[in-house]
Formats: sequence, C-alpha cells, structure tokens
Amino acid sequence: MSLAELAGALRASRGFAHKRDIGDVIGALAAGLPGGTAGLAAAVRAGDDCAAIPDGQGGYLLLAIEGLVEDFIERMPWFAGYCSVMVNVSDVYAMGGEPIAVVDALWSHGMDPAAEVLKGMVDASLRYGVPIVGGHSNNRSERGQLAVAILGRARHLLASDGARAGDRLVMAIDLRGAYREPYPYWDASTPAPAERLRADLAILPALAERGLCRAAKDISMAGAIGTVLMLSESSRVGGVIDIDAIPRPEHADLLRWLVSFPSYGFVLAVAPAHCEAVLASFAARELACAVVGELDAGSALRIRDHEAEVCLWDWSEAPFIAARAPAPLTA
Repeated sequence: MSLAELAGALRASRGFAHKRDIGDVIGALAAGLPGGTAGLAAAVRAGDDCAAIPDGQGGYLLLAIEGLVEDFIERMPWFAGYCSVMVNVSDVYAMGGEPIAVVDALWSHGMDPAAEVLKGMVDASLRYGVPIVGGHSNNRSERGQLAVAILGRARHLLASDGARAGDRLVMAIDLRGAYREPYPYWDASTPAPAERLRADLAILPALAERGLCRAAKDISMAGAIGTVLMLSESSRVGGVIDIDAIPRPEHADLLRWLVSFPSYGFVLAVAPAHCEAVLASFAARELACAVVGELDAGSALRIRDHEAEVCLWDWSEAPFIAARAPAPLTA
C-alpha cells in the first residue's frame, strides 16, 4: 500500500466517519443557541476529552460520557462493559485529571446480555479504582445500548487546544497486549496488574502538574492518526506525522494498527525543551513512547514515510470535528 493509498484508507475508515459526525451535532446545537457557533464555543470546547468546569478552588471538575456502538455490545458484552469504564477513565487522565466516579445508562431486552455488560463494568471499576455510584436501566428495550459518564477532577488542565506551532508530537502506547480478534481493539488492560494500570495513567496528571505538556488526547476509535487530526484542528495548527516512528507491535499490519483502539494510548503536544523529560516518564514505566512528528502554523496534517509525504487532511478546507451547518429540515 502506497502512502497515498494509506491516506485514502484512513479517510474512509469507520473511526474517521464517526468523528466527522461530531461536526454535524455541534452545528445542530449551535443553530438553536443565541450567537450560534460562537455562543456554543463559549460553553463547549469541541475536541476535548472532557468538559472542564472551574471548581472555584483553582482547579476543574471534569465531566465526560461515552456511548458504545450496538455491534460491540452484541458481540463482546463483557468487554464492552469493561471498555465503557476504561475509556472514560482514559478521557479524564488525558485532561490531566483523576477520576472520581462513574454512572451508567443501560438498555437491554432482559438480562441477556445485560448481566455480562454489568460484570465487565464492575471488573473495570475494581481494577481502575473508580466506583460505580448510580445510573439508569431499562430491561424492556428492543436492543442493547450502553452509555457511561464519569466525573473527575484536575488541578492543572491538559486541553486539546493548547498545542502550538513548533511543538513536537509525542505518542505513548502500551504495546504489552494483544488484539481482541478479529476486532481492532488492542487490549493491554485486562492482562495487566491493577496497580500497574493506575500507575501508568498517573503519568498524565504528573506531566500536567510539572508543566511538561501543552495538550493531550487519548487515542480513540479514530485511531492514532485521527486523534492527532482532532488535536491539530482544535489547536488551529497543522503538522506532519512520521508513520515509521509511531510505536507499533511487532508484525502488526500498519493500516490495521492506525485504525485500532488501544486500551492505553495518548498523543501529546510537547515543547522541544521538554521532550526528553516526557519520553523518560513513559520509558520509566516500560511504555512505548516516541516523537512521531511536529506541528506548524498551517492547517494541513500530512503523513510521511521514508519515501514520500502526502496531505491527509486540511481542516481549513474541510472541517473534521468542527461545526458544520446543519442540513435543512424537510417536510
């Protein structure tokens, strides 16, 4: 696969499509608010992993929610429940915070597969040390649905719009796992000791407190490249990613890896002077970490390998997650 073909496959991926839907939702919300998009922007920081609400004490309350796609719940109910907690925990840490508690909303047709979903949630809650404190249930639904929300707190915030031209792109991923075949889910969580999971995540708020990182995002279903694109657009910068530098498991197919959801994966924007310290923080925990590119003052995100460089996306020409005008209503 050529680099141009790889870029095309990423643009056509399911993860990119799901993230592009965010722009439609933001546009529809803005259409109903005074001030439109500007009014919404004052209340909603599109692109952040959590809403950050000043707590009146110099810090922030962090609030996030994740919904699980139906086919995931149907095919892997326990792991879907586990991931619903895990991804929320990751969102809080990506913002430089620490989680407090989660609540859930579960729809099911009886307790099958609801019981397995709930067991997965409980197992993740215990391993990550984040209690489930309430929720909503409906056992008379036609099909399974799950959404889980989390509350956290941060003293020093890592937001998606803090990256600057000249920053290095740093990617940290736990490669000590395996695929949940045949799906693109890289699981380095369930086999790991609980203490290690928590200590690995604690790197993020520590970096925020030391002022070593300008912006961060956890690698989501958009994959490693799509996550960088969201950060790039939120910070209004462009940049280039060296595909060959991205941490990757041995023998993993490149395209599959780039659209995979890793249980532990973060993209960070780091000033050059702080790169050594950031890399050392992850290396001390035996986590794969590398500088994979740099940001510039443009609007295009490019990818390169040892042979070529191509433009993946230009957010000034086609918004990725930014608001788009809603389609007109039809009778």
